[in-house]
Amino acid sequence: MASRKVVELFYDVVSPYSWLGFEVMCRYRHVWNIELKLRPAFLGGVMHGSGNKPPGMVPNKFKYMDKDLTRLAKYFDVPLKCPADPFEVMFQKGSMSAMRFVTAVQERETGGDEQVEQVSRELWRRIWSEDKDITQPESMSEAAKKAGLSDSDVEAALQLYTSQPIKDKLKNTTEHALSYGAFGFPMIVCHIDGKPEIFFGSDRFELMAFCIGEKWLGPKPDKSAARL
Repeated sequence: MASRKVVELFYDVVSPYSWLGFEVMCRYRHVWNIELKLRPAFLGGVMHGSGNKPPGMVPNKFKYMDKDLTRLAKYFDVPLKCPADPFEVMFQKGSMSAMRFVTAVQERETGGDEQVEQVSRELWRRIWSEDKDITQPESMSEAAKKAGLSDSDVEAALQLYTSQPIKDKLKNTTEHALSYGAFGFPMIVCHIDGKPEIFFGSDRFELMAFCIGEKWLGPKPDKSAARL
């Protein structure tokens, strides 16, 4: 068997499209011959560094996004629902604290990324399914406990996430995304024959599969495989 291709997934839990891309890549990590590397980063830093404007700041894009996410939630089978005030969630509260917390979980985890995956998912669920806060320590604690972390692991992550090394790590990951040419999330970087191939958004999976020599079996590959 050929060696597994390294695939980096840059994401931020404030981004609903990142949740869709995240779930698909997690479903395919054991279907395709890939090594998925989760790269929690700060979307605000990428938008600023690239000079991009969030879709929520453009009225017509914002209206479209609401309808688009409803359709995509059904297609991808992700329990995504817009919060009552998405502008407040995305632009006033933001996600810096939450992404530092995810980075702290990643820093402490050994032997894989199961905790990072589960904590990220629970934070997305809080914003984009339950319309709950993710900015306060108690909010992050609740998400982490639902993700299966022990009380001691949660407490350690809470003590770590405000430290300078964690702030630096999140900043470095964000700058790493910008070095690839990021202008938004999700951004997926497939390393093919020593060269990075960049895919933006949650609608490039069929093209990505073609580029890495794999087959796109739809948003739920296990069900697709069962029908073959």
